[in-house]
Amino acid sequence: MDNYKTSYLLILFLLLLGACVSTKKIHKKVNKTFPFSSDNHFTGIMVYDPELKDTIVQYNSSKYFTPASNVKIFTLYTALKLLADEVPALKYFISNDTTYIEGTGDPSFLHPKFKDSTAYNFIKASKYIALNLDNFYEETFGPGWAWEDYDFSFAPERNALPLYGNVICLTNNEDARVYPKYFETNIEFNSKGRYRDRNENKFYIDSLGKDTLYIPYITKDSVILALLKDELKKEIILKSPFPKGTKKTLLGMSRDSLAKEMMQQSDNFIAEQFLILGSSTISDSLSSKKTIDYMLENYLMDLNQMPRWVDGSGLSRYNLFSPASIVHVLNAMYSEYPKERLLNIFAVGGESGTIKEWYNGNPTPYIYAKTGTLGNNHCLSGYLKTDSGKTLIFSIMNNHFKQPVSEIKLRMQELLAYIKVNY
Repeated sequence: MDNYKTSYLLILFLLLLGACVSTKKIHKKVNKTFPFSSDNHFTGIMVYDPELKDTIVQYNSSKYFTPASNVKIFTLYTALKLLADEVPALKYFISNDTTYIEGTGDPSFLHPKFKDSTAYNFIKASKYIALNLDNFYEETFGPGWAWEDYDFSFAPERNALPLYGNVICLTNNEDARVYPKYFETNIEFNSKGRYRDRNENKFYIDSLGKDTLYIPYITKDSVILALLKDELKKEIILKSPFPKGTKKTLLGMSRDSLAKEMMQQSDNFIAEQFLILGSSTISDSLSSKKTIDYMLENYLMDLNQMPRWVDGSGLSRYNLFSPASIVHVLNAMYSEYPKERLLNIFAVGGESGTIKEWYNGNPTPYIYAKTGTLGNNHCLSGYLKTDSGKTLIFSIMNNHFKQPVSEIKLRMQELLAYIKVNY
């Protein structure tokens, strides 16, 4: 028996020694083939083997970088931790024949892409409706967002009760069709160089411009109230606060469906509203900062480099994250949730989302990841399947480069393909 145990331990030791040799070998090969120290910009990289619990490649992995939309990896983890399989669509309280309603931040309400009718049908069936819009405690723009992005589709306002994705859809033809129709009298044919007035919901369209435009609208209370009345054809009053009583939660659409859209299409609106939704589960006051603080204090307190995390989308340049922190969260999700379900949420190299044109597996996919791009910054973090059958977790962050982003992507693609074949 003692000889058996000795032999077993010896074999185990040799296997572990072989793994260490393999790890050192791939790290040396990668550094020789891709000398990061020669970059004229800032690069951080970490590649981790979750099976061996071993870092196989790293360079500046504990340094802070601007993550751009890689922040959405933390937002995804937040959604998985704080939200049920179906997101809270509304909170409500019924007294006599009046239904008191307040938003939770659900991004799917009247959204043309999702077509979820849960909240619509519930409100429509209510006899009298009182609406509370005073439960959102932040600015409509996130900290550090660029002010000049106010009329671009990637930066809708944040609020407690989003409607139509907080954008209008404008079809540029002779009729200048608009959805929702409430705004059709607010359209002007005028080439002003902007799509909307800075301070009011007055929209501009160039008759020679794009066929379809998505333009954020200003989400002040009077606009939300008017949009709901117009859509539901019902009288609605503003009422704050709720009468005393126990609020109930109306559950809406699938959390994972929203998460997949966020991760594959890098949808900033869903990401921001996910943090607001998260706060609805821990407080009556809606605040993305409240959600971030809660996650850092309860689920991410063991991070070696605590991030500066200010929004859900990564639009803000105030965000600072390390490759190691991103790998930490990717590894947590990989260990806590079913693998197939998790990978299905991410964009797939050569097949879907923001990496459809990159990282082609030929013939099978090998990259499941989230991109992050701002001016002069590009990052990619996710999961890599090697030819040997392993799944690795990686984060590559590039900041402050001046060359075309396509050159950065090509180098990253070559690096990940090299690891895929050689590990």
